[in-house]
Amino acid sequence: MKNGHLFQHIPAELPEEISESLLTAGNVRIERIVSKGHRSASDFWYDQQQNEWVVLLKGEAGLRFEQDELPIHLTPGMYVNIPAHARHRVEWTSASEETVWLAVFY
Repeated sequence: MKNGHLFQHIPAELPEEISESLLTAGNVRIERIVSKGHRSASDFWYDQQQNEWVVLLKGEAGLRFEQDELPIHLTPGMYVNIPAHARHRVEWTSASEETVWLAVFY
C-alpha cells in the first residue's frame, strides 16, 4: 500500500514545475503536478497520445486550447477533460502560491 498527502513535500523554491507519478496501472497514470509561476513556452503545445482529466486543487491557472482565443481560468475544484491530441498549453499559473494539479491520463 502507498499513501501520501497532495499538499505536502512541496519545496519552498520551485525553479521548475514538479511532476510526480502517484499511480500507474495498465493504461491509467495519475500524477501530481506543482507549479508556481510556471507556464508553457510561447511556441509549445501539448499534443498527448492519451486522454487527460485534470483537476485544479490549489492555486490558479490559465489553460488554453489551440482553437480557442482565450484560456480557461481554472480555480480550485475546476476540472477539464482533455481528449487525446487536443493541442493545449498552460498560459500561466499563480506566482504568489503553489498551483497543485491532479492529472489522470487514460
